[in-house]
Amino acid sequence: MSNSNPSKISGSKLKAHIDALEKQPLDITPDASSRHLHNGIDTPFPPADLHGSYTNNRPLPTEGIEQRHAWIVGGGIAGLSAAFFLIRDGHMPAGNITFLEEQSIEGGSLDGAGNAEEGYIVRGGREMEMTYQNFWDVFSEIPALELPPPFTVLDEYRIVNDADKNWSKARLLEKQGQIKDFSTMNLTKRQQLEVIKLLLARKEDLDDVTVEQWFSEGFLDTNFYTFWRTMFAFQNWHSVLEMKLYMHRFLHLMDGLNDMTSLVFPKYNQYDSFVRPLMSWLKDQGVKIEYDTVVENLGMETQDGGSRTVTTIQCHGSNGGKAITVGPRDLVFVTTGSMTEDTAYGDDDTVPQLKDKGQAGVGSGWQLWKNLAEKSDIFGKPEKFCGDVPRSTWESVTLTCKPSPLMDKLKELSVNDPYSGFTATGGIITFTDSSWLMSFTCNRQPHFPDQPDDVIVLWTYALLMDKPGDYVKKPMPACTGKEVLTEMCYHLGLIDQVDAIVAATKTRIALMPYITAQFMPRAKGDRPEVVPEGCTNLACMGQFVETHNDVVFTLESSVRTARIGVYSLLGLKKQVPDIYPGQYDVRRLLRATRTLNSDDAFIGEGVLRRLLGGTYFENVLPLGADETPDDLHHHGRLDHQLQAIRSLIGDNHTLDDVKSRLQELRDKLRGRR
Repeated sequence: MSNSNPSKISGSKLKAHIDALEKQPLDITPDASSRHLHNGIDTPFPPADLHGSYTNNRPLPTEGIEQRHAWIVGGGIAGLSAAFFLIRDGHMPAGNITFLEEQSIEGGSLDGAGNAEEGYIVRGGREMEMTYQNFWDVFSEIPALELPPPFTVLDEYRIVNDADKNWSKARLLEKQGQIKDFSTMNLTKRQQLEVIKLLLARKEDLDDVTVEQWFSEGFLDTNFYTFWRTMFAFQNWHSVLEMKLYMHRFLHLMDGLNDMTSLVFPKYNQYDSFVRPLMSWLKDQGVKIEYDTVVENLGMETQDGGSRTVTTIQCHGSNGGKAITVGPRDLVFVTTGSMTEDTAYGDDDTVPQLKDKGQAGVGSGWQLWKNLAEKSDIFGKPEKFCGDVPRSTWESVTLTCKPSPLMDKLKELSVNDPYSGFTATGGIITFTDSSWLMSFTCNRQPHFPDQPDDVIVLWTYALLMDKPGDYVKKPMPACTGKEVLTEMCYHLGLIDQVDAIVAATKTRIALMPYITAQFMPRAKGDRPEVVPEGCTNLACMGQFVETHNDVVFTLESSVRTARIGVYSLLGLKKQVPDIYPGQYDVRRLLRATRTLNSDDAFIGEGVLRRLLGGTYFENVLPLGADETPDDLHHHGRLDHQLQAIRSLIGDNHTLDDVKSRLQELRDKLRGRR
């Protein structure tokens, strides 16, 4: 990817328009939820949530970009994406970009390591879907892993997922391996209203409110909430504001929540699928990376008017401490906080041991954020997220499995033979009667490129860390890998064969004290803006920064924050698109309403069918499980719903009149007299 030549651009015949564009005010991060959509002379830029080729333009370079340097603290997906956008959209020479990475390998929380002999390990995985506009923008230009040029990671991803639709046939299990009915959300009318009330609530009214404070007790036992909390790792004490943002962000996926048909997955683990090809491309471009380098603090100058400029980066590595001088026009990108910092590890016979729980946020990523927060309130309150370790902890275990009775049971629960290379469980399977609330998954195999043909890699985790197991009478963090595997076998109905399974399986444990820290209850100001107020050359990235409408704990949110930082600090004339507008699509709204109602017709659906059935717009109407489009032309549903209302209020004449007027309106819409 070649950089643009600013001198040639300044001499272009488009100079008059380039100069006019430079004067044009632009909100780099427009908020679609706060604007009334319209076309007019006051809307020169595309709508905030317009996605497509028109928004994939290249912005012009800023003056003097060849002399500017960028320092990126943290080599996770946010940092890697910042470098990508600096090169592609910022036109910065790649050799001017330097990573300062604490570990000896890049990737951050997107890890994947090990081998078949010692056992593989992935601390976690992120569910993915198709509307990650910023993420897919990056990987539409990164060379593919296993296809020749000019194919990209996105091309490869599409081939895998278009040919192999994801779905689950055993999303919920109970009673030691029996499939539990997961076909509906199992919400009462009152509970449905609680969900709708949350969707309608203003974000600013939900500061520091928890899930259990918002919803009734029975809601927390529904299928809907079981799907939700185990898929996204929500706890009852987490932020209901974040739950609301998730509902808006993924409303278009509501009818695929139960059977996982809304998801797409990579062929391999997320390190090999995304980090490795992106880092390889960045190194080919010429970026620099300093591994084993811990950044402790940033030196800043405060100017008149309150603006702040980073002048030094204070860090230490294998050769001791040093201070990196940062020029006033240089840029610094910092990943604040970390979900996977201070991970404690265990294995077959070893219990993981966390560091002192009394010292919240002892890792360097948290310490850097704390040091920044001491300088000013603009950097937020990290203690709100890392200050209650028991409420932000859960544990995962990666299982490296040779053939055993466990693999035989896995075949029963998978949509395809796990050894086939196609979708296996289609996402997590949850034991609903597990006191740990334990789930496990088998992604497409092999999960690692070097994985032997006779090896399957499983991953299991649990949400409740303080309850004894149902068979192994200990909390999960007090167990060895063999004991966790034993508890899993009990819930699969395999306890009589556990010795053979343990002999054929290697376990590696990751106990993570901050893995759900990003979901902790929060209020406005607890997280910094991507570019904190007054900062001239500093951007914050990752899961602990503010965005208008996006959620946390996704690959997309990490990439979005990096993109906002690059565009904002460079003053690029290009918008970062707001989240996918599925929440405003009447088709998605109606489909989600029916889904929440256990796929039964909702009140008013009969009226809509009477009006739209047989018209051009009938495709917006949701179909029931056993319905065909022809069923939309029959009006029995309206009669049934009107009869139900009639029985409540007993005013036959009024209802008949309403029915007649609806028929008249429908005839008029069709042009009849």
